[in-house]
Amino acid sequence: MDLNLGKCCGSRSSKKESWRSVLLLAYQSLGVVYGDLSISPLYVFKSTFAEDIQHSETNEEIYGVMSFVFWTLTLVPLLKYVFIVLRADDNGEGGTFALYSLICRHVKVSLLPNRQVSDEALSTYKLEHPPEKNHDSCVKRYLEKHKWLHTALLLLVLLGTCMVIGDGLLTPAISVFSAVSGLELNMSKEHHQYAVIPITCFILVCLFSLQHFGTHRVGFVFAPIVLTWLLCISGIGLYNIIQWNPHIYKALSPTYMFMFLRKTRVSGWMSLGGILLCITGAEAMFADLGHFNYAAIQASLNLAWMLYLLIAFTFLVYPALILAYMGQAAYLSRHHHSAHAIGFYVSVPKCLHWPVLAVAILASVVGSQAIISGTFSIINQSQSLGCFPRVKVIHTSDKIHGQIYIPEINWMLMILCIAVTIGFRDVKHLGNASGLAVMAVMLVTTCLTSLVIVLCWHKPPILALAFLLFFGSIELLYFSASLTKFREGAWLPILLSLIFMTIMFVWHYTTIKKYEFDLQNKVSLEWLLALGPSLGITRVPGIGLVFTDLTSGIPANFSRFVTNLPAFHRVLVFVCVKSVPVPFVPPAERYLVGRVGPVDHRSYRCIVRYGYRDVHQDVDSFETELVSKLADFIRYDWHKRTQQEEDNARSVHSNESSSESRLAVIGTVAYEIEDNLQPESVSIGFSTVESMEDVIQMAEAAPTATIRRVRFALEENSYEDEGSSSSAEAEAELRSELRDLLAAQEAGTAFILGHSHVKAKQGSSVMKRLAVNFGYNFLRRNCRGPDVALKVPPVSLLEVGMVYVV
Repeated sequence: MDLNLGKCCGSRSSKKESWRSVLLLAYQSLGVVYGDLSISPLYVFKSTFAEDIQHSETNEEIYGVMSFVFWTLTLVPLLKYVFIVLRADDNGEGGTFALYSLICRHVKVSLLPNRQVSDEALSTYKLEHPPEKNHDSCVKRYLEKHKWLHTALLLLVLLGTCMVIGDGLLTPAISVFSAVSGLELNMSKEHHQYAVIPITCFILVCLFSLQHFGTHRVGFVFAPIVLTWLLCISGIGLYNIIQWNPHIYKALSPTYMFMFLRKTRVSGWMSLGGILLCITGAEAMFADLGHFNYAAIQASLNLAWMLYLLIAFTFLVYPALILAYMGQAAYLSRHHHSAHAIGFYVSVPKCLHWPVLAVAILASVVGSQAIISGTFSIINQSQSLGCFPRVKVIHTSDKIHGQIYIPEINWMLMILCIAVTIGFRDVKHLGNASGLAVMAVMLVTTCLTSLVIVLCWHKPPILALAFLLFFGSIELLYFSASLTKFREGAWLPILLSLIFMTIMFVWHYTTIKKYEFDLQNKVSLEWLLALGPSLGITRVPGIGLVFTDLTSGIPANFSRFVTNLPAFHRVLVFVCVKSVPVPFVPPAERYLVGRVGPVDHRSYRCIVRYGYRDVHQDVDSFETELVSKLADFIRYDWHKRTQQEEDNARSVHSNESSSESRLAVIGTVAYEIEDNLQPESVSIGFSTVESMEDVIQMAEAAPTATIRRVRFALEENSYEDEGSSSSAEAEAELRSELRDLLAAQEAGTAFILGHSHVKAKQGSSVMKRLAVNFGYNFLRRNCRGPDVALKVPPVSLLEVGMVYVV
């Protein structure tokens, strides 16, 4: 009775704690997720009326712009993002790469080289339907059949990523600059032009300098700022509506959009480049999803979290923005100033000017934080999936999965942001540049979401086509208007995206080619087993961790190491640290362990799987956990072999002496995968594949797979077997192997990594030689090396020089 009561109380307290976490997330996210979207009233009307159209006495222009703003806000952030795109999250993660990884799990279009069928057994490798119920749609077959579409899809994702990076430096510039521009009403023009730029640059430096504290520390301050800002702009908007034009609600009719375009024609179409700024921040809202993703939140509470996002936008952010724009339109409909006087601050009552200015500057800082956080998130995702050079990723929160800080990217964004602010010096050019970047990202998201609808949600293709045509046509209209501003600032995001796309594609392409070189030059297991004293090879005390991208076979860098230094460690572990297209891998499913050769050779293979959101362990905890998993595998292997002997199964030694053993997931429960090609078949283990073609062939050959889980005790006193001499011998072998592992750990661990230099093959094209010989090697020399990424101490590092000819 007491025990049950304790369990009940424990579950209730746990549930209360989870709900408390959701409420805490809801409070913090108000500033970061919605900050960027909420500050757009600062510059939308000013950018729209900057040059192309004039505000006339008939008010047709202001009514038309207000109608465009209302319907754009309703259709894109509300209908598209809140009700549709936010549902396409990848286990709580958002952004273009999250959509890409979601598609790759349902369709074989991924270009990750070392995929394994065993990756699909991960609990986070979530599919809406079991494999036997998958919808084999014509779109899926077409994508899988044409290899060039795999590359085209990756390039589309890279384009969206590069535009997010561009938006990450443009949004802070235009937001802070627009907020500080409110000083122009209280200063002369001569003083104003010398005050705004230095103040803006100072605020930007402070903003980027605060990034290392992490979102969870500044989120408590950001939320009340944004809430105050939303209440402020909605209150001022309501005042202006009542005071100046209570009939402004008529501008919400779509009729005024057609009247506006009929009157202004080409000029009105070009002015759409300013109107589209009202939806800047919608993509950041999606990309920042993972910044507030507690790993411990239950599925039901995760649903509550998504429901909160919907409610917060629908009933707080959206009405506040509509009231703010309507208030500005109502004020301007009764004050026909010249174009340069149109702006947010002219509609603010004079008695509130200074308080509103202070809140606006603070809100612009918070809004900039939203896109900066999204930039960090998407770069971390692309780096984990092999599409970005290695950079240092610092996880700023132990509890929240996605809150990260990337120092190199942070300072690069700060320098570029300040340079853009000083170079452009006005809202018009900054708005043109930001608008094009925003619409390009939205177009990419629309294309990827339409694929998710048909491939992941298994909806009819006509529904995905309707989504693509409806939202794509709206965004193409705005995008075409942005392109007309190419010479007036829109060239900047295009230039930045070309530079970043080149960097990312060169890095990804050469990484794939390096893997193919390793695959073609790997050494057979027989060569490793033949190494011994007869060839002058000695085994030295300690553990040797040989890092490789291969999931099977002996890497060429190890053969080169033994050739130059005829000795290797008593315990040898081939370690493959790989990324899988999921946000995170549960710790209990992270390690795949198997033998390489016979038992007495003391060689193992360990595949360590990380999701693109996972925190990579430091070297001390990694080494300790790796040895612990090896010990657990040795015990599990002993249990398996003794069970096979008792069942008169085939001898393990005779089969595994000349080949690698099955890989087992070592966690709280060990399990293997067995392909159900025949009823009651024996376990044949994980299948390891080395290329995308092998993945497809294996999936066709073995369409179904089941998991056999084997529980076993980890205590040594559980290994006693009554009256079995063979079990006693096996137990003696087990204890001997465990002693050898412990002695090797005490002797020390060496990390053996390849130090690569890559060059193009003779006869390669000029573009390939430039990309590989100069581009990739320049990035490799100036970015963090694998030893830094793996946090290997220099005293334990052994680097093996390798020349890759790709």
